[in-house]
Amino acid sequence: MIRSNRKTKGGAIMAVITKYVVVRNGVALDREFLVKKEADAYDKMLDAAENLAGYIKDAGLEIDLDGKIIDTLSVFIAKNGPQVTRILKGQKPNGPTVWPPGENKKEDSPAAPARKKAPAAKAKPKVK
Repeated sequence: MIRSNRKTKGGAIMAVITKYVVVRNGVALDREFLVKKEADAYDKMLDAAENLAGYIKDAGLEIDLDGKIIDTLSVFIAKNGPQVTRILKGQKPNGPTVWPPGENKKEDSPAAPARKKAPAAKAKPKVK
C-alpha cells in the first residue's frame, strides 16, 4: 500500500509504504503484511495454534509426540479451523484438509519469512 509519493532534494520520487509485522513474545516475525486485517488474522491464528499446542501437551495423552510435531499440527488445525469445526459437528469438510497447493509446509511456521508472489503475466493482444 503506497501512502504517498514525495520528491527528495535531488528530484527523485520516494514512495512511502506501510507494512505490518506480527510481534510474538517481544520478537518480530519475519513475515510482513501490507494489510492490517491480514496481520491481525495471522496473529489470531497463531494464538489459536499456541493454545491448541498447550492443550495437547497438557492433556496427558499416552503417546509420545515431539513438541515440533505438536506445533506443526496445531498450526495446521488453526489454519483450517472452519473445516475442523465442520468435522467436529459431524459434517463433511468443504474441501481437502491438506496444506494448500503451492505452499511449502515449512514456510507456515511462525518464524518463516514471507514470500512475495510474482505479478501475473499480462496477455498480449492478438495481432491480425
